[in-house]
Amino acid sequence: MPRAPQTLDAEAVRSWCAGALEALGREREAIDAINVYPVADGDTGTNLYLTVESAARAVEETFTAAAPTAGTATAPARTPDVAEAIRAMARGALLGACGNSGTILSQLLRGMAGVLSGGGDGNHLARAFASAAEAARRAVAHPVEGTLLTVADAAAAACAGGRDLVAVATAAYEGAREALDATPGQLAVLERAGVVDAGGRGLVTVLGALVEALSGEAPARPAPAARHRPVLTADCDRDGDGDCERDGAAGPAAGPAYEVIYLLEADDAAVDRLRGRLDGLGESLVVVGGDGLWNVHVHVDDAGAAVEAGVEAGRPYRIRITHFDLPEPAGRAVVAVVPGEGLAGLCAEAGATTLLARPGEPPTGTDLAEAIRRAHAHEVVLLPNDTELRRVAAAAAEQVRAEGIRVALIPTRAAVQGIAALAVHEPARRFDEDVVAMTAAAGATRYAELAVAERQSFTSAGVCQAGDVLGLIEGDVAVIGQDLTATARTVLDRMLSAGGELVTLIVASDTPADLAPTLEQHVRATHLAVDTTVYHAGDGAPPLLIGVE
Repeated sequence: MPRAPQTLDAEAVRSWCAGALEALGREREAIDAINVYPVADGDTGTNLYLTVESAARAVEETFTAAAPTAGTATAPARTPDVAEAIRAMARGALLGACGNSGTILSQLLRGMAGVLSGGGDGNHLARAFASAAEAARRAVAHPVEGTLLTVADAAAAACAGGRDLVAVATAAYEGAREALDATPGQLAVLERAGVVDAGGRGLVTVLGALVEALSGEAPARPAPAARHRPVLTADCDRDGDGDCERDGAAGPAAGPAYEVIYLLEADDAAVDRLRGRLDGLGESLVVVGGDGLWNVHVHVDDAGAAVEAGVEAGRPYRIRITHFDLPEPAGRAVVAVVPGEGLAGLCAEAGATTLLARPGEPPTGTDLAEAIRRAHAHEVVLLPNDTELRRVAAAAAEQVRAEGIRVALIPTRAAVQGIAALAVHEPARRFDEDVVAMTAAAGATRYAELAVAERQSFTSAGVCQAGDVLGLIEGDVAVIGQDLTATARTVLDRMLSAGGELVTLIVASDTPADLAPTLEQHVRATHLAVDTTVYHAGDGAPPLLIGVE
């Protein structure tokens, strides 16, 4: 076994982030399932994952920035020092913090960074844990025992005094594990539900990743998180209708209706006043950060007042407002841009949130971002289905990623590619695996489109006149004809000459009714092993879209 490091360096911070992200990805759903405090909204694991994802991305950027640029290969690559890496980790977590637990975790990392920037031996790490626990507790307006704060305190106490680096990390992890097991005895809602604190469980996971990054060996893991089980109490049927809620899963009347989170640029004095203002408006108040940049989290009934308080204090941005009465966010959703109402209905039936692209009116980045939010999911696959929309879609995806939504953009160039991707979408798969499968399906689909020329112009197939039928394959004009059906047949034959198993035809409402049946018959007669599927796009779509898989 390699000799354990004596000091924490940038590579160890990088490994810690990567390991924590992998571990939270593995345990995210189990942690979500035991989330009953402060609100039983089933997203603590996801929020912690997204927070660490932002931290890991920031650390990776320090290594990228340190690498030599193209054309300067003679300059040696520079590894960032531990101060750069740990500060990037803390800032990344602050910028990407999601939910109550993610916000507190970001402050824990900030507290550690303040100490570790000055050195990374075992004594520094022990002091860093103490600083982190103290900073996190100060950030919470009304600390509650039996939560992530309690687990952080125990981790700091267990390694007080310092030792070698691995021993300190291991002691902190074991102390956190022991404290986590005790949380049901400290918080009644946990005891009734039969679970440990979800935020504390996530912190144990993050500390376990630190031990593994330093020692090369994974520590013994806590027992699998029990799922929240409903427990009936003697007074649960308060309204006499025989219907009991789950303990810990309070209904709308049990607490504030909204969660409000935003980043805030403000000075310390203004933030002190803001804390007092928000504390009077709601509960679960956590304000973390410093040096002019803060992350504000609060549960309130008046979301507007919480935002207005931020405006008075400084400049709030990346504002996220979640209504607790809304259905729990889905694990994953697909957002698809479609060129016709019929396709919108088809994709909606397949479970996608759709955005209609009307002729001459492509959706804007704001439209796409709103569609992603409307999907109400932690993970979203975005299908722009148009080459011209790729940059706009990328910008929209980046915007909502900053709000805590994980978005994968599949660069589909036509609706038929989007349909192929949607056909293999499987929410039960891991997110990355699902994205890979959908991308492969889209990439294996060649596409074509028939359009009518509006004016004389030069094309890759020659000069066309107004009224000519244009057959575009993969975006380039390949056929110029005078008859829609004949041109479509020619395009189909050219596409199938390279092979294919399935032809998809998408026809608009104003396309001649006999076009699709004629093309189906042509495929059956000339390509015996090829199947054909026909969809109706409705108004606003091109006369014919063709896909060959």
